[in-house]
Amino acid sequence: MLLLLLPLAAFAQPTDTRQLLPVPTQVSWGKASLAPKALLKPQLDGPEDAQLRAAVTRTLDRLRRNGTAATTALPLQIRYGKLGRMEQFDEERYSLRVTPNGVTIDAPTSLGVLRALATLEQLPQGDAKRSYLPEVEIQDQPRFPWRGLLLDPARHFLPVSVIKRNLDAMAAVKLNVLHWHLTDDQGFRIESKVLPKLHQVGGANGYYTQEQVREVLQYAQARGIRVVPEFDVPGHATAWLAAYPELASNDSTYGVSPRWGVLNIAMDPTKESTYELLDKLFAEMTALFPDPYFHIGGDENDGRQWRRNPRIAQYMRQQGMVKRDGSVDKHALQTAFNRRVLTMLTKYQKRMVGWDEILGPGLPPDAVIQSWRGKKGLYEAAKAGHQAILSNGYYIDLYLTAASHYAPDPVPADAPLTDEEKKRILGGEATMWSEFADSVIYDSRTWPRAAAVAERLWSEATVTNVPDMYRRLGAISAQLEGLGLQHRRAPEQLLGMMAAGHDVAPLRTLAHALEPVKEYKRHFQGFKYTTQTPLNRLVDAAPAESEVVRQFGATLDSLLSYPRALTTQLPHTPETRRQLARLRTQLKQWQQNDALVQPLLQANPSLREYAPLSTQLTVVSTLMLQRLEQLEKGKPASAEWLAAAQKQLEQAQKPAGQTELPLAEVVRKAITR
Repeated sequence: MLLLLLPLAAFAQPTDTRQLLPVPTQVSWGKASLAPKALLKPQLDGPEDAQLRAAVTRTLDRLRRNGTAATTALPLQIRYGKLGRMEQFDEERYSLRVTPNGVTIDAPTSLGVLRALATLEQLPQGDAKRSYLPEVEIQDQPRFPWRGLLLDPARHFLPVSVIKRNLDAMAAVKLNVLHWHLTDDQGFRIESKVLPKLHQVGGANGYYTQEQVREVLQYAQARGIRVVPEFDVPGHATAWLAAYPELASNDSTYGVSPRWGVLNIAMDPTKESTYELLDKLFAEMTALFPDPYFHIGGDENDGRQWRRNPRIAQYMRQQGMVKRDGSVDKHALQTAFNRRVLTMLTKYQKRMVGWDEILGPGLPPDAVIQSWRGKKGLYEAAKAGHQAILSNGYYIDLYLTAASHYAPDPVPADAPLTDEEKKRILGGEATMWSEFADSVIYDSRTWPRAAAVAERLWSEATVTNVPDMYRRLGAISAQLEGLGLQHRRAPEQLLGMMAAGHDVAPLRTLAHALEPVKEYKRHFQGFKYTTQTPLNRLVDAAPAESEVVRQFGATLDSLLSYPRALTTQLPHTPETRRQLARLRTQLKQWQQNDALVQPLLQANPSLREYAPLSTQLTVVSTLMLQRLEQLEKGKPASAEWLAAAQKQLEQAQKPAGQTELPLAEVVRKAITR
């Protein structure tokens, strides 16, 4: 019998903080907690499964890290009907009950037990010395069966250790599909025994051996996470062509690309030798990856190489791949290519998944469409009989806010779909492309914002409270750090390196007030990146979303929400006084930081480009301090002051070093509202 101590504090009444993320379907909180100084004694009632027992051990080990010695034995009763099959999408529901007499988990499958254990790990209340489990009853199940995260080692290689800790994070927030983007223009990241030049050339600076792949697959399976590999064809294939030039659509020879961007280099779909090579690889890789879904990419090929090659253009004309205006139709050629690939994968008992560019007339409905360009493709796919996955709105590599990723819903109430078509929407995926994220900072660009997507895909559509999401996101961020994620530690280490022995606090204050420029602007602001560019500048240590600025903005919004706050004197209540004090304390820290950090910025050539933003942080903070004084005294801002403030804020919103000052927009809205 497995026996693990769970030290719990003396009997205490829990405060209902509701830190669970994702939010369960039904939650009923009690007023008690688990009995004092208890230990949990697991009792598993279901088919024997070593992986599930190991999961229970991990959960109890994490729970018992805090507290005092336990003396009372109470049951952790786990009942499940069968071992979960990850390829079936309806086996993750569970119920969880905590009473002073113990913990009970009921689920139809072991997968449901894993999700219940993830919830149990989020329940402890208390502090670092003493904790307890609050009384609660939970009925829960996912809204969508496909809740994914794309990890991209093709651009910057991610060692197995990075993949594993991200799998731990996925399990913690109930994401269940790892989309493993293994090939692109910049790399081919998996060993092939039948076509070894693919990894020898395309993976010269890093690839996974097949033994390492099996290790990751086993690690993911133990956490109830499916692994869907992606081999991107016919575009984004420069690394393939560098190894096997006969795949090319022209007579050029290629090396693995050191550049980012859409290269529009594609395989030749008119040669039988192309399909013979692909079939060899797919035969090998479909045997390696057990999941029934297999991703073939298919995105961002504009067909220019096909149109410009007289032989390929003639082939298209002979096959009737011609538009009404007489020009050749590259989409028709790619659809023919997709049909050939689909036939191969069907032969190996796989369902083909592709980005929304593959959607079009003639594509069999067995193909699954992943929509990244908008919901139009998602809905069109469902209407055409395809299963579909949404990624548009979930591109967490764009440095957008967690709130912006929390808002999109795969099937909103006004979706123009029938009930049957809605059932074809499997769910969604957060995508974390790695052009600007290497193995050091990958976690900080992924977490905790990916957890907001996880909640959108698990919880009910009515769960939309953004402030509450952020409050719970903070708790989850701390939990993820306890699991070994580097989303907090790695940026701090970068700042320490930049400070080079000097006091890091002023540099940290500046970095935490900055954010990288949004979307793909880093490609176009005077600094040329390649695969060899070190990601060790201040922009790489700055948070994707500044939590300190977000909290400042939330407090400011709350203060200004008082009736007539902007037209008369602010009411002098205990709450407004606390808010004003909090805002002024933060503003004065920002205002005074420039004098402290400028010597370091000027002494370090790699930091000097951020000096203007440090100065602007002082300017913006001073403006907001002046505005708070006006509001507190009921003194309206003069037209001259407002005009001058607008000019200063426009200057403050200009980026430097591929970063920007989000406080400038917060203050602009506060001044102009």
